[in-house]
Amino acid sequence: MEPPWELELELRRHIETCACTCDHMGYGNYMDYQMAPAAHACLCRALTSPHAHAAVPEGMTFPGPLPDVAERCGRWAPDSLSASASGSSDEKPTPRRPRWRIALAALVVLAALGAALALPLALGGGGRATPEQRLTTIRRMLRDSPLVDGHNDLAWNVRKFLHNKIGDFNLSAGLEGLEPWARSRWSHTDIPRLRLGQVGAQFWSAYVPCGARDRDAVQLALEQMDVIKRIVEMNAAHLALVTDATELLEAHRDGRIASLIGVEGGHALGDSLAVLRAFYQLGARYLTVTHTCDTRWARAAGTSGGLTEFGKAVVREMNRLGMIVDLSHAGEETARDALETSQAPVVFSHSGVAAICNSTRNVPDELLRMIAANGGVVMINFYAKLVTCGERATVEDVVSHINHVRRVAGVEHVGLGAGYDGIDAPPEGLEDVSRYPHLLAELLRDPNWSEDDVRKLAGMNVVRVLQNVERVRDQWRRAAVLPGEETAGARRGDCVYGPA
Repeated sequence: MEPPWELELELRRHIETCACTCDHMGYGNYMDYQMAPAAHACLCRALTSPHAHAAVPEGMTFPGPLPDVAERCGRWAPDSLSASASGSSDEKPTPRRPRWRIALAALVVLAALGAALALPLALGGGGRATPEQRLTTIRRMLRDSPLVDGHNDLAWNVRKFLHNKIGDFNLSAGLEGLEPWARSRWSHTDIPRLRLGQVGAQFWSAYVPCGARDRDAVQLALEQMDVIKRIVEMNAAHLALVTDATELLEAHRDGRIASLIGVEGGHALGDSLAVLRAFYQLGARYLTVTHTCDTRWARAAGTSGGLTEFGKAVVREMNRLGMIVDLSHAGEETARDALETSQAPVVFSHSGVAAICNSTRNVPDELLRMIAANGGVVMINFYAKLVTCGERATVEDVVSHINHVRRVAGVEHVGLGAGYDGIDAPPEGLEDVSRYPHLLAELLRDPNWSEDDVRKLAGMNVVRVLQNVERVRDQWRRAAVLPGEETAGARRGDCVYGPA
């Protein structure tokens, strides 16, 4: 039985001075009322403070009125501490006070402090947090865990505006006030805004237009890969060219934006597995199997037919090399064939959800379920025409696509592939690459999204895909799988040259 909060003064003083060890009708004996002088003095300072009552959390009550602290502190009250410290021994020592009361008071103070510290953390993943609190949580998270975007078309804008002549191109200084970038609706990227957006890794697209098919597509792909690498080298204080998951994470830890290359458009191969291997050696880590046009071996979105046997050989060779198969722009049958052929996870690097916006560029639920079984990721595009099938979209509309992939495929299979610099109608609130944290903070309004879930969406799902693609590559290497030698068949104009 605990002693009551209040005892009659006479009984209390009797117990404190009585040398017997009896229980005093349940109120204990003098041993229950002792504590070390230094600890007593410390607690008395705290409990006689004018803020002592303010430290009690709202909703917490004492079992009785708060004791008269100054009286109970006795000789250890603040006014008497100086006399004690001076070494005076003339006054008669006052009996020591009960330890249980001091301990309880200390627990109250600690509980109040704990509640004050824990409240912002508790609010970080729920709808009760303010927008500023959620944004602070996201910014802290992105310092530790990389945000990986699957598709950015900056390099194509460099070709359009500068013809790849970048000697005076200062991406680090910003492009918002520089012509022609400032007036282009297609320009959303520079290093200051990438830093504001806390982008940890970016797949830069080496895009090849369909007009180059069967003409100079291979050359254009090489030139776009070259300009990406030169941009990275010119901005080495901020960007780092990486080719695997380990390098990506190391660059992020070093405070640089990991830069990877993706070749957009299977026609860039010129129907040659040798060209595919050369692209890999030059740093390409994904190939988008089609763009808006068919190839001899794959059908684009909106057209019927899937992969030919050579198309399946392309997928297998990418598995052998350790190159990600990207199915954005691919037709449904092509995507299904690739998912059935690939032994490694695949991605849709910049696509949306067909159930929300019924575009042939978006992913139907059947393929979402296949992606989940494959271990791949659908990276959500920010183009309004793929988000709402209209000219306008909002952050909330993008969140709807993310949540749909989560419901159908799972949180491990959704990522971000905005498509900046390749779109002219980004959502309101996601106007450029600086706005990624605001999208992630919006997700934290939903209590179904934990901080760990957001880390997966932001980038760790794609890091996992890279790691698993590399694992399949290493397994095939150990199995001594040889490079593919299949061909797509003769093309009109092909020549076989013999000796003179």
